[in-house]
Amino acid sequence: MSHTSNIKTNPDACPLAKKCGGCQLQNMSYERQLKWKQARCEILLKKFGKVDKIIGMENPYHYRNKVQTAFGRTKSGKIISGVYQSGSHRIVMVDSCMTEDEIADKIIVDIRNMLPKFKIWTYDEDKGTGFLRHVLVKRGFSSGEVMVVLVGASGYFPMKKKFTAALLEKHPEITTVVLNINPKDTNLVLGDREEVLYGNGYIEDTLCGRIFRISPKSFYQINPVQTEKLYGKAMELAELDENTKVLDAYCGIGTIGLVAAKTAGNVIGVELNPDAVKDAIANAKRNNEKNARFYCADAGDFMEALAAEGEKFDVVFMDPPRSGSSKKFIDSLAIADPKKVVYISCNPETLARDLQYLTKKGYKVKKICPVDMFPHTNHIETVVLLSQRRPDTHIDIKLDLSELDVTAAETKATYQEIKNYVLDKHGLKVSSLYISQVKAKCGIIERENYNKGKEGHRVPKCPKEKEEAITDALKHFNMI
Repeated sequence: MSHTSNIKTNPDACPLAKKCGGCQLQNMSYERQLKWKQARCEILLKKFGKVDKIIGMENPYHYRNKVQTAFGRTKSGKIISGVYQSGSHRIVMVDSCMTEDEIADKIIVDIRNMLPKFKIWTYDEDKGTGFLRHVLVKRGFSSGEVMVVLVGASGYFPMKKKFTAALLEKHPEITTVVLNINPKDTNLVLGDREEVLYGNGYIEDTLCGRIFRISPKSFYQINPVQTEKLYGKAMELAELDENTKVLDAYCGIGTIGLVAAKTAGNVIGVELNPDAVKDAIANAKRNNEKNARFYCADAGDFMEALAAEGEKFDVVFMDPPRSGSSKKFIDSLAIADPKKVVYISCNPETLARDLQYLTKKGYKVKKICPVDMFPHTNHIETVVLLSQRRPDTHIDIKLDLSELDVTAAETKATYQEIKNYVLDKHGLKVSSLYISQVKAKCGIIERENYNKGKEGHRVPKCPKEKEEAITDALKHFNMI
C-alpha cells in the first residue's frame, strides 16, 4: 500500500520519501498517521471487540536502533550506500534518514568514504565481484554500545586490522566490529560465518529493567521507546504473579519472557533461531534469572508436544512474525487451554485471521490495544488479550475409557510416573519430549505426526543414555 503520491501535502516529509518508498505514510502529518492506523485497526478488528486508542510516540523520528545499508556503485563508478528502492534492487543513496539512529547513519557514511583509501570494492551482484555487500549498525539506546557488522562476499579481507583501527579512531563509541561472510547469491543480508574483528561480537542494552545481549543475527525490537510501552501493556493485561506459569512462544532473545520472569513463577521460551536462543540463555544468566528456560524448536511443534504431554500454562505470550501464527500452534494452544493468551502482532491482517480461528476454538477477545512502533510506515503493532471460554459455555460429559481409541500401553503409566522411575533407578532427569520420542520408537503411537516437526526444523533428540533408561521404564510398566 503506497501513500507517497501526495507527498507535498506534508511539509515535514522526508525529501527521499518518493524515491525510497520505505515510509509509506510520509504524505501525512504524524497526527493523521495515527488516525489512519486507528481506522485500519478498527476496520480489521472491531468485530472482535472495542479497539483502544492507539499509543503514539512523542518524538516519532530517529527511533530505529538498527540500520541496515546496501553498498554498490553507479554506472560512473561512484560508491553509493543506502536502501533498496521498494520492490527493486536499485540502491537509493541515503546519508541521513528521518527514522534511523543518527549515530548509525554517520558511521555508515564514514565507512563509505573510507573505502577508496583502503582499496575496498563494493560487491557487484550481477558480476559476482567485489567485497562489501552491506553494513549493519545496531546501537543500544540505553547502554550507548554500538555494533558494526561488515557483510563481505568472502572472508578475504587483507586490510581488516587497519580498516577497523581507522574506523575506531573516527568513532570511539563503537564497542564491537564483526565481519559477516555471505558468499551466496541470495536476498538474505547476513551469511552463516562470522569473525569478530574487535570487541565481544555483541552489544548489550537495557529494556524494561532487563539487560539483553544483542548479536548480529538476533532479533531485537527496533524501537526501544515504544517497546517499553508495548511490553508494559502486555504485562498489564497478563496480570502475572509468583504462581503464574508462562510460555513465551516465538521468544527471540527472550525479551518478553525475561520481562515476565520478574513477576511470574515459571517461564518457558521457545524459538526456532538458534542464535537467538543462545542469546536468550545468556540473557537469563546475565539477569540472574533462574525461573526462565529457553528451547530451540519450531513453536508449533513444541506447543504440539507440550499439549500431547498434558503440559499446562496460565498465560501464553505469542509474538509471531508478520505471517502470523500457524494452525498447528493454535490447535495445540487450544488443547493446552491456558487461562490467558496475550497475542502481540505486527500485522493486523494476519492478526484478524488468527483471532477468527482462536475465537472458534473457544477463546474470547477481551482487549485490543494498538501501538505505533513504526511511525511514518503503514505497519501497526497490536496487543490483544484473550481469555478462556466462559464456564457457562462448557458442557460436562462422562467418558468411558474403554470406549476411547487408546492402546493398552497408553493407559499403564503416566509421564510423571516414568520420570520418577528413571530418576529413582538411573539418577537421570528426562523430559516428556524425550519420553514421547522413545515411546514412538517402541511403537507406542500417541497421535499422528507427533513430534516429527516441519521439514528442515529440528526438535531436540533424546540422548542414548536417557533413551536406554526410558526404555527400561517402559518395560518395568509392561508397556513394551
